[in-house]
Amino acid sequence: MISHSESRLAPNRTVAATKPAALLAIFAGLALAGCQTAEPTVQAISLDQSQGSSENISSLTATVNADPRNPEAYNVRGTAYGRAGDYNRAIEDFTTAIQLDPNFYQAYANRALVFRQTNEQGKAVADYNAALKIKPDYDAAYIGRGNVYRIAGRNREALADFQKAIDLNTTDPRAYHNRGLLYQIDGQHKQAIEDFSTAISLKADAPEPYSGRGVSYLALGDEENAFNDFNAALKLDDRKAEYWTNQAIVYERRGEKQKAFRSYSRAAQLDPRYRPAKDGMARTTGV
Repeated sequence: MISHSESRLAPNRTVAATKPAALLAIFAGLALAGCQTAEPTVQAISLDQSQGSSENISSLTATVNADPRNPEAYNVRGTAYGRAGDYNRAIEDFTTAIQLDPNFYQAYANRALVFRQTNEQGKAVADYNAALKIKPDYDAAYIGRGNVYRIAGRNREALADFQKAIDLNTTDPRAYHNRGLLYQIDGQHKQAIEDFSTAISLKADAPEPYSGRGVSYLALGDEENAFNDFNAALKLDDRKAEYWTNQAIVYERRGEKQKAFRSYSRAAQLDPRYRPAKDGMARTTGV
């Protein structure tokens, strides 16, 4: 999965004075890109889903109690709460950090992530806007806001935000991956492949760009490269129904119905509600 560096606090130590980059790897994945059931599917890059431990939160609480006027302490504990799925406490801590330091743009971006998780997209956009007002060259906020727009179907605004982050020379692979998704929706598969390839070069162990690139390769009729990319995605994460379905589609197009059925079946096992897998099983069953 795409992940990002984090500031870590040792127990009973004062928080460092330098604010870390916004901790954009603390929450679960983004929505799937829309694909029809007869086509391969592609998922937006997932964020780190690791959970905040109670021991870590306890040590961070001790740090907060030792220095209750330090906004950094609340920001880092808010991140731990977010990782643990305790969104209300995460919002409280990020809000306190902002109250203590109104220019704390990373805390705005972190709170925006929580609002995205709680489906409060308007509040998320407002927080990203606040972060960008303080720091107009903050690439992470453009990427975060772009994802809100993309999921809402506001593709032109999303594209502008991803482009802005790229123009700022971001090294965050999600900017390229998500711009690739938008190119893909628009049928610009060559440009999409370029962006997915850049995302892979920045983070080679993320499965989503391989899956996305495979979809565009297949749209251009390049089954071999598509198949290689779908298999690469599965090697990195074999728990996604979408990846098994994508592999199955290539098998089906090749006339290898038994192999296709097995892959569709595995996808349906992982996600019994995933319609492309169920439809694929129906097409390839009994062969």
